[in-house]
Amino acid sequence: MTPAPSITISQVGDYVFTVDFGKALPALRVDEAEPIGGGTGPHPEQLLIAGVANCLCASLVFALGKFRQDGKGVSAEATCRIARNEADRLRIVGIDVRIALGAAAADMPRIDRVLNQFQRFCTVSESVKLGIPIAVSVHDGTGTALT
Repeated sequence: MTPAPSITISQVGDYVFTVDFGKALPALRVDEAEPIGGGTGPHPEQLLIAGVANCLCASLVFALGKFRQDGKGVSAEATCRIARNEADRLRIVGIDVRIALGAAAADMPRIDRVLNQFQRFCTVSESVKLGIPIAVSVHDGTGTALT
């Protein structure tokens, strides 16, 4: 059984914290965005969308390998949409992830099989989307939208 991931977070300044991932990894300084914080590190919304995008990319790499397809590299851009709820509190109301492959779809004969299942391997996005809608698009190396 895989051990449960954990972190330790400690305040070092107003809205500045250090996230300790354990002995094997360097700590990460996080901060709130201006004007609340100083913007000296990634803020919580960025960490959330980084986790979602990273997991989706890793899942796509896994699926590409499973079907022996060479994507020639995977990259992504992720954004979150923020709006006020009925109590006038800011909330993330959606996440958009645009994934790009380096290869053209024509060079990946089983890309349709990859695209049909890669998202299901992603622990993070599959969990987050239970509360926040996530829109994912995949584009090949020519810029053609595949999903």
